[in-house]
Amino acid sequence: MTSVDKPAGKTGGRVRDAARTRTEILEVATEEFARAGYAGARVDEIAARTRTTKRMIYYYFGGKEQLFTAVLERAYAVIREAEQDLDVDHLDPVSAIRRLCEVTFDHHERHPDFIRLVSIENIHEAEHIASSERLSRMGSPALDVIGRILASGRAAGVFRDDVDAVDLHAMISAFCFFRVSNRHTFGALFGRDLVAEERREHYRNMLCETVVAYLTAA
Repeated sequence: MTSVDKPAGKTGGRVRDAARTRTEILEVATEEFARAGYAGARVDEIAARTRTTKRMIYYYFGGKEQLFTAVLERAYAVIREAEQDLDVDHLDPVSAIRRLCEVTFDHHERHPDFIRLVSIENIHEAEHIASSERLSRMGSPALDVIGRILASGRAAGVFRDDVDAVDLHAMISAFCFFRVSNRHTFGALFGRDLVAEERREHYRNMLCETVVAYLTAA
């Protein structure tokens, strides 16, 4: 190994270690914020559960507020990536919108921490999201996909022409979000578990059929 290689190796190792440390902090912080809320979460607790210190958490993120913002950015990046990877251009409009509904349904079900984090951020009136340049640049691939599906459906004479992409996104998200966020209160009041495995396909199909019926209504 040459003298040039050695510093590069050390630098590369430090970069990898820093990246791993940041990832570990974000993973633990996600769990802690989702469990205790923004006000209840403690940086001391997050540090105790990671292989780092409170001082290093502040070094990497700046403070509790910035750490929570980073947690939100990471959570939204995951769903944006799933939306970006969604390939429905080869499908007919009805099959395409059904696939979009299924992907959204599955993602919300697999990421209950995301649901809790969004609920917490709404309590704080989206102040952390509003201050995040990264989130403002991230956009929403889902809206682009929905726009293309709606345009294709209109051109084929299948979908009504008065549906807005943002409204449709809200409609799909609302069902998926409610099913996870309100499962406990809904279950206590009505004796039905919205995320019970035996009724999973029922609710998945219910969402798809509702959206298709709305788009194809005369």
